[in-house]
Amino acid sequence: HSLPNAYVRDPREPSYTTSAPPPVLVHSAAEFPPSPPLSPPDRRTSPRLSMAAAALRVQLNAHMAGMYTEGVVDEDTFEALREDGSAVEVARLFINDAYEIVDDIDTLMEQPEVDFDEVEALTQQLMRCTSSVGAQQVNLACMHFGDFYAIKCKQGCLVSLDLVRNLYCIVRNDMEIMMQLEDQIAACGPK
Repeated sequence: HSLPNAYVRDPREPSYTTSAPPPVLVHSAAEFPPSPPLSPPDRRTSPRLSMAAAALRVQLNAHMAGMYTEGVVDEDTFEALREDGSAVEVARLFINDAYEIVDDIDTLMEQPEVDFDEVEALTQQLMRCTSSVGAQQVNLACMHFGDFYAIKCKQGCLVSLDLVRNLYCIVRNDMEIMMQLEDQIAACGPK
């Protein structure tokens, strides 16, 4: 008795037999110790990190070039700080010290009777502070401010103090961006 053609196996097809399933292998945990934790990529050899650092350096150099072109800081002064590795620390000191000095001057200017001698002393201190990073525009604004406290013109002082504050904020913002980029580059590992 023969099977109809639809049930005849083609000899080119693999044969399927109904044998028992393969045995299930049971292993103890001791046979397979836990995998060691993944270690972070080697910063010295990771191409992704070195590419990221290179891109960040390009961004940092472009940012610095913009700061120099716009006159935010003097290139010679600030490049000398960068070359000796103190730019970030000096920038942090400038940001904190200048903020406090401007705030102290602002407080003095709010008094009904302004102590212009104290304002002058603080302004001189601010000018030394701005010179440390080469913030020439802030320094020039301080000199303009000085013209008004020299003649004890409170209204002129208030207007020119706004200019000092605004220019300080520009320098601070640009330096904060520089410091963030420097920190990101450092996080990528050595050069």
